[in-house]
Amino acid sequence: MKRYLATSAALALASGAAMAGGLDRTGQPVGIIFEKGNYAELSFSHTNPDVTGTDVRTLNPAGTPSGNVALSFNQISGGIKYDLNDRVSFSMIFDQPWGSDVRYPSADANPITPGSFLLGGTTAIADSEAITGIVRYKFNENFSVHGGIRYQQIKGDITLKGLAYNSPLTPGNDLDGYNVRVARDGAVGWLVGGAYERPDIALRLAVTYQSEIEHTFATTESLPDVPGTTFNGSTTTKTPQSLNVDFQTGIAKDTLLLAGIRWAEHSVVKLRPSTANVDLIDLSDSVSYTLGVARRFNENLVGSISLGYEAEDSDNLVSPLAPTNGYKSISVGLQYTKDQFKISGGVRYTDLGDAFAETGTPDVARASFSGNKAVSVGVKFGYYF
Repeated sequence: MKRYLATSAALALASGAAMAGGLDRTGQPVGIIFEKGNYAELSFSHTNPDVTGTDVRTLNPAGTPSGNVALSFNQISGGIKYDLNDRVSFSMIFDQPWGSDVRYPSADANPITPGSFLLGGTTAIADSEAITGIVRYKFNENFSVHGGIRYQQIKGDITLKGLAYNSPLTPGNDLDGYNVRVARDGAVGWLVGGAYERPDIALRLAVTYQSEIEHTFATTESLPDVPGTTFNGSTTTKTPQSLNVDFQTGIAKDTLLLAGIRWAEHSVVKLRPSTANVDLIDLSDSVSYTLGVARRFNENLVGSISLGYEAEDSDNLVSPLAPTNGYKSISVGLQYTKDQFKISGGVRYTDLGDAFAETGTPDVARASFSGNKAVSVGVKFGYYF
């Protein structure tokens, strides 16, 4: 049971990325540090979201449809864990923790969308990569601590477009057509944690804190009222500090209970370029929960199912660059192990919470999004050496 189930907490989410709180793409897991012996893995996933809504305005109470504003995206991650001796091990993890792929179709780009959507043409594309090095020290078979450093790079491109950013609706603050390119920047953070384990019942309680990371981005802005001219500057932005609590325990022969909680302080994520002089990102802190079961069917095959939940924020006014509010999800996965090789696969369905997009100019709803979802699929290859 220990061989096949001790690290199944990650299996229920083998489908990989989903749309979670803020710009969170991975949840920054560190489960690889608990693998037995020397181990390497590589994961691929694809997420296909469907986020649609209608705009909100007095002259057209029915609203103009937005079309699907969320683009599909791929994720890759990997890691290696190596035992230096019977107490000390080292792990290296690569992931893509933060991201955004939002594009509001314009009337010209989407012939089936009549009229002019208030946010039509607005886009937000952000990508990230991170490498985390972790050292784990085992005091005995029950207690251990771990810590390390994390280096991440982020870049992005944001365009504000549509009547919601036009001066008739926002007097004195016309940003319709504004664009900012955020150059890639790298910065370093840290993490620390500990774990309590009972191998005889496959119990583990692991807690990991990850620090916020501050970036200073070079920016290139263009303004709608100064065509053909760009403004170079810089802006400082943080990615959230977070706390992950992961729990598992055997509850019956060949059966494991899985649970997890993640808190992330997304409210610190601000992007205020000097020329525009407005916050382009406005996110709320999030707490997400998972609960699942893993079951070994035979010596090679393990299956799992888990539920995920993130409560909707009481203020359902959100940034147009992340137009959802909370979620509910279900994930199923299978893991097949043979000799030194392991392959895991899964699928996750996410019901995305309803939200109203607002531009902060002023702070009122510009569009309503409801009935949205995302489907993620993924595969992970593992090798013990």
